[in-house]
Amino acid sequence: MLINMKEMLSVAYKNKFAVGSYNVSNNELLRAIIETAEEKQSPAIIQIHPNELDLVGDDFTAYVREAAHHASVPIVIHQDHCDTIDGTIRALRNGYTSVMIDGSHLPFEENIALTQKAVSVAHAVGVSVEAELGTIGNNEGSSEGGADHILYTEPEQAREFVERTGCDTLAVAIGTSHGFYPKHLQPKIQLDRLEKIYKLVDIPLVLHGGSDNPDEDIRNSTKYGVAKINLSSDMKRAFFDQLRTTLEEKPNDFEPDILFPEANKAAKSLLGRKMDLFGSSGKSPLYHIGELREKKMAVVD
Repeated sequence: MLINMKEMLSVAYKNKFAVGSYNVSNNELLRAIIETAEEKQSPAIIQIHPNELDLVGDDFTAYVREAAHHASVPIVIHQDHCDTIDGTIRALRNGYTSVMIDGSHLPFEENIALTQKAVSVAHAVGVSVEAELGTIGNNEGSSEGGADHILYTEPEQAREFVERTGCDTLAVAIGTSHGFYPKHLQPKIQLDRLEKIYKLVDIPLVLHGGSDNPDEDIRNSTKYGVAKINLSSDMKRAFFDQLRTTLEEKPNDFEPDILFPEANKAAKSLLGRKMDLFGSSGKSPLYHIGELREKKMAVVD
């Protein structure tokens, strides 16, 4: 069932688990996510980065919406890391139920102004807004961008930012990076900083760069308000590493129904472990999908 981010994360935040937000750029990854979520009885967030949307085209979102509507678990369609109002409007027209406006590279006041505009536009059509304060690092294997040096989120600034912008969720910088960490660099997540932000900010928090981090740090982050964890690189690596192996084993095959199934299984195995880690497995019943469907039908009528 397709819902918006505010509906999804309010439940996760209250019950101290996180919902995985998984990047898609093809049908195979979309199927892997929804099938695993249904098997695990887990809510899930399908997110599409502007780079990915340019690859698959706007019409792909209609296919994602159809799949989400038919899913037996709660699903959100989220725009990942967009830094313009035009991009936000594009997502709204495509039927996303959540958007991220990323002004994290701007000065504080400019980030607030950009976020306020996005909130005004998105809230007018009932769509949730994620914002970001501080900068996420950028490692190998990611096309999502990031900063060479992490600018950590200051707790007091986070409180002011949320109060002035009215954003629904806030991505915080506590030491994670997009992509995979080089062997010489170990992730250092500042859970003490996260705890301070959690005490000052009363909306769900978002952890970007969820791949390639210690499980214990990820698990502990849900104790301090993290209700959404972005995951892209780990899932894609599982899928494409297996696909490369299959292509080597079957060099003369070219049919997708022969080449993709094992890669799909590899991605689903990884996704299942992550849903368990985030604590979202088995949480779908908390959303009372039947009641939500009745409410939406009543609104339509």
